[in-house]
Amino acid sequence: MFKLTSLNLNGIRSATSKGVEPWIASTGPDCICVQEVKAQAADIQGRFEQLAHLRGYFHFAQKKGYSGVGVYTRHEPSDVVAGFGSPEFDAEGRCLELRFDTPQRKLSIISAYFPSGSSGEERQLAKYRFLEAFHPHLMRTKAQREFILCGDINIAHQQIDLKNWRSNQKNSGFLPEERAWMTKLLHTTDPDGGLVDVYRQLQPAATDTAYTWWSNRGQAYANNVGWRLDYHLATPALAALARAEHIYKGEKFSDHAPITVDYAFSL
Repeated sequence: MFKLTSLNLNGIRSATSKGVEPWIASTGPDCICVQEVKAQAADIQGRFEQLAHLRGYFHFAQKKGYSGVGVYTRHEPSDVVAGFGSPEFDAEGRCLELRFDTPQRKLSIISAYFPSGSSGEERQLAKYRFLEAFHPHLMRTKAQREFILCGDINIAHQQIDLKNWRSNQKNSGFLPEERAWMTKLLHTTDPDGGLVDVYRQLQPAATDTAYTWWSNRGQAYANNVGWRLDYHLATPALAALARAEHIYKGEKFSDHAPITVDYAFSL
């Protein structure tokens, strides 16, 4: 089995102070994709190059204390690709692809952090620009190789993906345009779609147990007023190998919960 985890750290220093490293050691993933590292290379050096004996690879934002993604892996990649060719969003450190290619197959693990538009119209417009640029990148990648993208997508796709969907229909993360983007991406017969929401494949009707993010306002976490914002998006051949999922809520490392999927393949 290939165990793959995704977690928005909301700061690598913060998450490690809350015990994420011993948790990684105890669960033993093959790879863990992380988002919102909120660090630079100098911050990583001498402390975070490895977590629980997994080697880390990173794509940092130019802005200090902002964004940034990484992948920790126990397998050496054949190639590492930082960014996806967008000057605006590559500067924000939003996509990192690790390739594990052999003569028999081309396979990638991608860690991605989609922009949030919740801070205002300017960032919502940036989010739309990201979606417009990232979709063709995913389709080009899909045409060339098998991949699993793990990340904080910052979109709740369906009504069952958040607690209070009625009151959030005009809020970033559940806007019609964002949801339509996801629907197109996941449409099985659309030539510009065809990716698989792995969690929903395994748990098509899950509601309250599906959430991966909770607002820090009020008692959202205590009352499980959550959103499903963290995904595994896979090409169909890899999605077909998904066997089990788990969203871990036993400890709170950030405002997101880690989501793990076991796949019936090995590197």
